[in-house]
Amino acid sequence: MEELVEIVKECKRSDKAVELLYKYIKPTANVEKAIAFTIAKHQGQYRKSGEEYVIHPILVCVFVAYLGGDESMIVAGLLHDVVEDTSCPTEDIKAMFGEEVGHLVDGLTKIVEIRDIELIPSSSNDKLVASALTFRKMLIASIRDVRVLVVKLCDRLHNMLTLSALDPVKQRRIAEETLVVYAPIAHRLGISSIKNLLEDFSFYYVMPNEYNKIDGYIKEHGQQLQLRLNHFISKIKNHMLQEGFIESDFTIQKRIKHYYSIYLKMQRKGVTIEEVLDLLAIRIIVRTPIDCYRALGIVHQHFKPLISRFKDYIAIPKENGYQTIHTTVFDDKSIVESQIRTYDMNKTAEYGVAAHWKYKSGGLNPKLDWLNDLNNQNEDIENIEDFYAIAKDNLYSEDIAVFSPKGDIFTLPRGATVLDFAYEVHTEVGTYADEAYVNKQKVPLLSELKNGDIVRIVTSKEPKYRCSWVNSVKTGKAKSTIQANCRQKIKEINHKVAIKILSHAFGVAENKVEAWVEQEHATKKIFKIATDSIYLQDVSNTLKLYAMQDTLLFPLLKKDRYHIKKQKFENIVIYSNHHIANVYFDYCCHPKRGDDIVGFKKGNDVFVHHKLCERAASLMEESEPMVFVKWTKEAPDRYKLIVSLENKKGSLASFLAYLAKMQINLVTIELGKAEDEGHADYFEMILELPDKNVNAVRENLKGKYRVIEFVSVNDAYK
Repeated sequence: MEELVEIVKECKRSDKAVELLYKYIKPTANVEKAIAFTIAKHQGQYRKSGEEYVIHPILVCVFVAYLGGDESMIVAGLLHDVVEDTSCPTEDIKAMFGEEVGHLVDGLTKIVEIRDIELIPSSSNDKLVASALTFRKMLIASIRDVRVLVVKLCDRLHNMLTLSALDPVKQRRIAEETLVVYAPIAHRLGISSIKNLLEDFSFYYVMPNEYNKIDGYIKEHGQQLQLRLNHFISKIKNHMLQEGFIESDFTIQKRIKHYYSIYLKMQRKGVTIEEVLDLLAIRIIVRTPIDCYRALGIVHQHFKPLISRFKDYIAIPKENGYQTIHTTVFDDKSIVESQIRTYDMNKTAEYGVAAHWKYKSGGLNPKLDWLNDLNNQNEDIENIEDFYAIAKDNLYSEDIAVFSPKGDIFTLPRGATVLDFAYEVHTEVGTYADEAYVNKQKVPLLSELKNGDIVRIVTSKEPKYRCSWVNSVKTGKAKSTIQANCRQKIKEINHKVAIKILSHAFGVAENKVEAWVEQEHATKKIFKIATDSIYLQDVSNTLKLYAMQDTLLFPLLKKDRYHIKKQKFENIVIYSNHHIANVYFDYCCHPKRGDDIVGFKKGNDVFVHHKLCERAASLMEESEPMVFVKWTKEAPDRYKLIVSLENKKGSLASFLAYLAKMQINLVTIELGKAEDEGHADYFEMILELPDKNVNAVRENLKGKYRVIEFVSVNDAYK
């Protein structure tokens, strides 16, 4: 692929582009017709580089043909810009070139590129939404036919080759999108030849300094590195020939790790380029799987392996169809990664899903279940950024393989938890998971799994929603299922809470409130009362008439009793027609600001619980009266205080009492080490200052205690 890329870079004329295309496909009548049609439609159009525009679709098809694309893919690749950039509707394409080509072109044109006018500065948060929208359109268009994705990857590869013609802002923006949208898809489809190129081209534009440092090192040490590799290959080759291999039965290739991969390894491990262990690599390609293990035996027999870096992806293939044995060994002062695979496995590794079109045989097909999973998640996820985050988690991560007790293999991203495994087995297993055993040892459900773990899940009779765990799981499937379950559960709870709030406000039974609500045709929307104070007041004003009709005695007095008023406390706002004296946070669930909450009234006090708290569920069952509660809009400012206190009995207690006297909330406290034995202890704490009178608090504390540090936790400069 690298050689072809260099040839494509030099191709500047449409006739030469067509000539290059015909080296990889036979010129059928349909292809010739499509080329003529494309040239005619793009007549007079030029790229930013000054070249005829038509060169672009033809060279895109050179890549498609190289990957073994069929006639329909080639024709669709030639025509995909015709619909976007000229006045030619998809219906005309279908009429001229057939239904199949029309469907592919339609899929490709639905993936609307981010045009020049839509390019957003790198620093803007909007770029995430724009990339996410492109991402979603592309994946959904491809669910019916994965060939759409392959053509689109070839299109993006050619765009990256001609990026130098654009201004730097656009170069960076397109490169960023390529790195986070297109390269991950090439990875998941198993097309490493395109993935590596897209990553390195993007890396050059997104992080030029880092790219140049790596490039400088490789160029400076290139000759030395190549000599080391050649020396190692020579030794391996001799050992294999001595052990019975015939020279025609195997090939040994050498490579230096590609630049973006080196950069990621340096970041992940926190090492310099000199410390990257698998900078040098060889690939031994043999005829049969059993030969792979023979070659592995020879390598391990003559070179000491780093056992922690041994991976057998032949026995346990990756989901994208990748099969290779990886082993890293010592050779004199060098450390070299050795990859061992068959010729068929090599084709699958280079071309992924396209290997089956190019070679019509061999290797494993990549599993494409993830496309359907993403489609299902897309239907459940309302927020585009959430979809994007989940899709990225699904697409681009190093894999581990774990087993069920029966020996079934499950591929999960590195860092996945036991709960991720449970959801991977089945969404219901994840939702009902109660206990877990890893390698026969009982472990928490959020325990991180390692390669080769055997996992057993014990389920309960009741579902477990675990909404606060959504950021602790790793897979898109686990995240989206937890989010969907919690949204549904909270909606059900909100309906109950809404009825209970109205029941308490009007002093009538819940079934009576439900009958009133039904008469107003508001049953489907009533859940909004639990979270929307304005809607609560509107509904209360409407239902007030029903309550007054029910009460013949002193109706005018009753009318005023039903007025819902706002009552503000330190962190909480309450809407109720009853007077509230105090607000307390109950001991069982410790809701934090931003969590979904509910309020139960006991006397003149309100007790706040997390909406999914089990005790709150029991109180609802017991028909405990409820009122509307929500967090105040503005969170109290938080400050970090480090203070030194005398090391004597009662000093901390008196300090905390002093904070309470100043109406300061203590959020967290941590004990530091003593300065000198018997003298003073350091305490680091996070405080909330509701009244925001920072200077007065600072002066009061400094006048009485030894304050080491007092800073806002929101301070951008820390």
